[in-house]
Amino acid sequence: MKKVLIFLGIIVILFGGLAFLTNYSNKQASEGNPFGKSKLDPATVKQLDDPNYKNQILPDELEEKLNNKESLTVYFYSPTCSHCQVTSPVVVPMAEELDFDLPLFNLLEFEDGWRDYGIKSTPTIVKYENGEEVSRVEGNVGDEAFRKWFEEWSK
Repeated sequence: MKKVLIFLGIIVILFGGLAFLTNYSNKQASEGNPFGKSKLDPATVKQLDDPNYKNQILPDELEEKLNNKESLTVYFYSPTCSHCQVTSPVVVPMAEELDFDLPLFNLLEFEDGWRDYGIKSTPTIVKYENGEEVSRVEGNVGDEAFRKWFEEWSK
């Protein structure tokens, strides 16, 4: 009976140590992140060094721009969305190529964005003029459809 208790104690200590190390490594990776949060979802942590996800916009920044009646285009995505993982490497470079500022809004980290901006699915790109939505493209519609949409709104 003593051996079983010792064995169980060792297992509990090992799992506790593993949980601590996982939390610690996620916290270290999250330091200085563009989201201003101390704890990030692991899927977001994986994207921190990806150049396609550098131009982040935070909820307060987006709300301020819309309240100030600014015009902008926002890419709403989730790091866990398989369609976003395919779309981001296409639309982010495409937007840069067309000299289109495209801030990204992470819906995994800021879940109120789903409701606040009427997002039904990801990826969704929304064009705002004078603080009001004028157009959106939803889903992975393909390279040519994205290019056509960007070119239409870059005029």
